Amino acid sequence: MTICCALTALCLAFIWGNSLLPGNVSGAISDEVEHILETLLTEVEALPEESPVPLRKAAHFTEFTALGLCLTWLFGMLRKGRLSAFLCGWAVACVDESIQIFVPDRGPSLGDVGIDTCGVLTGLLLLSIGYHCLCKRKKRHLGGT
Repeated sequence: MTICCALTALCLAFIWGNSLLPGNVSGAISDEVEHILETLLTEVEALPEESPVPLRKAAHFTEFTALGLCLTWLFGMLRKGRLSAFLCGWAVACVDESIQIFVPDRGPSLGDVGIDTCGVLTGLLLLSIGYHCLCKRKKRHLGGT
C-alpha cells in the first residue's frame, strides 16, 4: 500500500506542479519536449509544424492515465471501488484547472477537464482489464474453469 500511495502522490505532485508553472515556462518545456520528439521521430511526420497544442493535450491525457492507474489500484486496495477512483480523478482534474486561474499566462479549460477525465477513465479501464485477465489466467493455471 505504501508504494501505491507514493506513486499516487508523485502523480499528483507532477500534475499540480506543472499547473503551477507560468505559461511561458510551460510553453518552453513543451517546445523542448516537441524538439526532442521531432529528433527521435525524424522519419515519421507525427507532430504538427506550428502548434504544441496536440502535444500538450497528449501530455494531459498521459499524466491523467497514470493517475487513473494509481487511483484504481489505491481505491481497489481500500475496497472503495472504481466509481470512487473515477470521481477522485475527475476532482483532481477540476482542481488542476482551477489552479491555473491564479497562474500568470495560464487559464482554466473545460476541454482539458474532459481530456484529463478521459485519461483517468483510460487508466481505470487498463488496470481493470489487466487485473481481470490476470485473475482469469491464474484461475486457469490453478485448474479452475
